[in-house]
Amino acid sequence: MLAANAQAANTLRDIQFASEASGVVQITLQLDGPASDASVFTTDDPPRIAIDLPETMNAVEKRRIAVGAGAASAITALEANGRTRVVVDLFRAASFESRVEANRFILTVGAGTGGGGLAASVAAAASQNDPSKQTKDTASVRNIDFRRGENGGGRVIVTLSNENQPADYNDSGEGITVSFSGAMVPEALAQRLDVRDFATPVDMVELNQGNAGARLRIAASGKYQASAYQSGAEYVVELSPVAEAAEGDALGVLEDVKTYEGTPVTFNFQNIPVRTVLQLVAEESGLNVVAADTVTGNVTLRLINVPWDQALDIVLRAKGLDQRREGNVVWVAPQAELAAYEQAKADARLALEQRAELITEYIAVNYGNAEDLAKLLTEESKRATGGGGAAQGSSSGFLSPRGSISFDRRTNTLLVNDSEEKVREVKAVVALLDRAVDQVLIEARIVVASESFARELGARFGISGGYEDSRGNILTSSGSVLGTDAMANAALANRFNGRGSGLPVAAPGGVGSGIVTPALGDRLNVNLPVSAPTGSIGFALLGADYLLDLELSALEAEGRGEVVSSPRVITANQREAFVKQGDEIGFPVRQGSGADATTTIQFKEVVLELRVTPTITQDGRVALNVLVKKDEVAGFSPTGEPNITKREISTAVLMDNSQTVVVGGVYEFESREDLSKVPFLGDVPVLGNLFRNKSRRSNKAELLIFITPKILDTQKSGAQ
Repeated sequence: MLAANAQAANTLRDIQFASEASGVVQITLQLDGPASDASVFTTDDPPRIAIDLPETMNAVEKRRIAVGAGAASAITALEANGRTRVVVDLFRAASFESRVEANRFILTVGAGTGGGGLAASVAAAASQNDPSKQTKDTASVRNIDFRRGENGGGRVIVTLSNENQPADYNDSGEGITVSFSGAMVPEALAQRLDVRDFATPVDMVELNQGNAGARLRIAASGKYQASAYQSGAEYVVELSPVAEAAEGDALGVLEDVKTYEGTPVTFNFQNIPVRTVLQLVAEESGLNVVAADTVTGNVTLRLINVPWDQALDIVLRAKGLDQRREGNVVWVAPQAELAAYEQAKADARLALEQRAELITEYIAVNYGNAEDLAKLLTEESKRATGGGGAAQGSSSGFLSPRGSISFDRRTNTLLVNDSEEKVREVKAVVALLDRAVDQVLIEARIVVASESFARELGARFGISGGYEDSRGNILTSSGSVLGTDAMANAALANRFNGRGSGLPVAAPGGVGSGIVTPALGDRLNVNLPVSAPTGSIGFALLGADYLLDLELSALEAEGRGEVVSSPRVITANQREAFVKQGDEIGFPVRQGSGADATTTIQFKEVVLELRVTPTITQDGRVALNVLVKKDEVAGFSPTGEPNITKREISTAVLMDNSQTVVVGGVYEFESREDLSKVPFLGDVPVLGNLFRNKSRRSNKAELLIFITPKILDTQKSGAQ
């Protein structure tokens, strides 16, 4: 509701109309006195012409008068708060003219055949009778400017020579065109401005001279919300970006742009009082609008399909006003007046706090740390010597300038000294923060599975023998030079001892002494046995002058193993915890050289370790930063240092409560075939097996690491 204190000083007595064959309708308003303060504005949807008569009573008997001629449909007269409004409903958009003759206000409405929407070419009736507002200068554009507005919007400002300059606004969705009928564009202003670097919806602004007057073209990109208004001699077009969520993005990406949700309205005001505009906004929004007595002045606006709340912001910004809303009541006043009111209100509240009585409250802290809470409630905390601390409330914490907080470590208690209101606020904050923190049980399972298979076939074969021809020549053969040497020596010994035989076999000695033959290793021609056979068979054939040795060996081995390690740990939300088990292996380290050399013992850890930091999310899931490590000693180097096999994973993962997830793993597979043989002989079918060693091995190893978090609801447990 708009406040109005003035009493009605004029009266509307009669409304008459007359139509012409051309479709022009002349409407005459008969008043008791001159209508010098009358103002006219139009709306496009629905098409209407409204005449505001301030401080005027309505004495017309009929509230609605049917016309049905030309573009005029009907005439309605309404009175409210000492003001009368006459609304002419139109069948279609039409141009109009208005004038004042003594106590009569005459409105001439065209037939509306020209199209193109309502012309904004008529000024208020008061301006028609005010010679100071008439000019004989040619209408022109004085200046054009572009500015980047708040929230990433673009603002085009056109300064005109006449505040009553008509403008025709058109928005195609990809750009805006504004025509200023009859206005001239100076050559220096006829230009094109590339404004893409300003990061607004506006890409280009072009002003040029058209056949009917000045023409402003604004090229835009992306989705935008446009509005146009005229304040005095400045015509302003604003384009604000519309925030939209990216396709497929569940959360969306919202820009810091103010959005308007009011019902779209269309206003075409020519020099209308600001208070009248506020009344129109109140009618559209259904809100109660209270305007301060200092809200004065007129405004010229043209807004096309603009939300009413955006239209209100535009009017307030154009006139240096601001608003404060409480419920469904909107208070409008100059910005300076509102700022002064709020400052005075803040000063009064501060003065009240300065006079308030101080009380002391002891707040026991159950789960948190009193010292940490004291630092949180004030910007700085000073330690005291008695095991506690104190903090003055001169900072911008939760305390007043006179308040203070102390804490006692021994009893974990806060001591608050402040006004009753501030103490109540501190207690509410402590109650909110001093809660049992949920805990998380994290269980890791490290599984090392291995599988191996090996098969190997080998043989050892040798022929040793000797021969003496008729001339006494001795020929020996064996697996090595040492073997032939032993046999030749035995043959010579037989000859010199008069045994009459040069064969390389000596007579047996005593019981158990055996006969003289080369060692087995020296007799073998092929020595390709299995290194650790699980089965073997040997043959030997001893003749008068030869010795045959044969051994076949084989191996087949299979192995399967699984090692499961399951460390687990419980920790509070957002607190790191770790558990580890293992050994420290000591090894000597020699430093220096010569007589100055020293030996020290160093240690290396060989451990199973789980290190984790959980974070419980608002939706009941668990985010984990986890490190799992499993070490094993694989052997020792020649210098005594241990060779350590390391298995380790470090990752961050988001999981559901009690869900088991494989956070990592390693799979290894090794396959190997080896063949050792005597060239050519090893390739002979069947018999070639006596001259070769063949092995085949395969090894599989797999490492899997499982993580299972489980939230332990501490608050529910405490309640039970």
